[in-house]
Amino acid sequence: MSPIAIDEPKAPEQPRISRRGTWGVSWHGVRTVAQLELRQRVRSTRWIVALVVWFVVVGGLTLLLSGFLSDAMLGTGNSGPLMFGAVVFLVLGLGLLVTPTLTSTAVNGDRNAGTLATLQVTLLSPAEIALGKLAAAWLAACAFLVLSIPFLVVALFMGDTPPFAVVRVVVIVALLLVSVCGIGLGFSALVSRTAGSTVLTFITVAALVLLTPMLFGLTFSSVEQEENVQVWGPVDGSTFGEDMECGFTTQVQTVAHTERTWWLLGINPFVVVADGAGTGPIVHDDYGSSADPLGSIRDGVRSLRTPNRVDNQCYYASDSLPANDQRGDDSAIWPWGLAANLALGAAGFVIAVRRLAIPSRTLARGTRVA
Repeated sequence: MSPIAIDEPKAPEQPRISRRGTWGVSWHGVRTVAQLELRQRVRSTRWIVALVVWFVVVGGLTLLLSGFLSDAMLGTGNSGPLMFGAVVFLVLGLGLLVTPTLTSTAVNGDRNAGTLATLQVTLLSPAEIALGKLAAAWLAACAFLVLSIPFLVVALFMGDTPPFAVVRVVVIVALLLVSVCGIGLGFSALVSRTAGSTVLTFITVAALVLLTPMLFGLTFSSVEQEENVQVWGPVDGSTFGEDMECGFTTQVQTVAHTERTWWLLGINPFVVVADGAGTGPIVHDDYGSSADPLGSIRDGVRSLRTPNRVDNQCYYASDSLPANDQRGDDSAIWPWGLAANLALGAAGFVIAVRRLAIPSRTLARGTRVA
């Protein structure tokens, strides 16, 4: 009798798990990297100290500003718009100083510590690593921004500021901060030394904030030229006054074609926030123009996009100037400026993803792999 062959049970086939491509992204992968980054920050006492210092500094400066403005504008009108603009610029300025430090060492710092290679050999894609680090840095930056909201609300309650302006400011500032995070992430992946990437990130932010108005001023003379200009002024020998007669004449004047260079100011983060805040129009009364820094910057930069069509010299009869001869294009510029800043952040993110891809073709001398 021949033995009966019994087939041994086969082990169940294990599902094949393959690494996603360079740009493959999953929610689980991004969340994993972001959680690792955030846990490192939460465990650090310096992070808690930084939040406390931020709250105290912003709160203290807001309190000092409110007292100063209340005394300085006593009897001259409401200081609400001026207070709101000052707090907005304070929060944005401090945010632009703090945010570069959150991502400018995200990649090269982990590489120098020998922990980056551990992430790269897992199934996480380079895009997931970069996006997780970017998300963690942005959430950390937003934590500082959230602590500033009570002071924005305090300034709002001082009057003459639309309630929705706080929401608009917080959203726009948050988007500007994520662009700075992207720039810092790109430099951290491009430069091997953490000090170098931090300095380059600060230089880029400083160029957006300080260099853009400087370039606008330096190029102002290059866009000036003499040309015939229509002048709406007194005619037939009439003198200035309520009864003077106005008409059109042609004169040769120096005209600055700022419509060619206004974009230098349009990409400035402070101009983007001022234009997108949605504060009310500038009010002219017996005390002069309303003290609203956001509205003043908004109207000033928008006016640069259209050259003067008519030089109005009939100050007492300005209402008689034909409507079609007034300044044109008064549309918002903040979407364009915000898009330019986000494009810089996206460029930094793309650089980080490409530098995180393995195997790496070339590495800087002395770069630690694991």
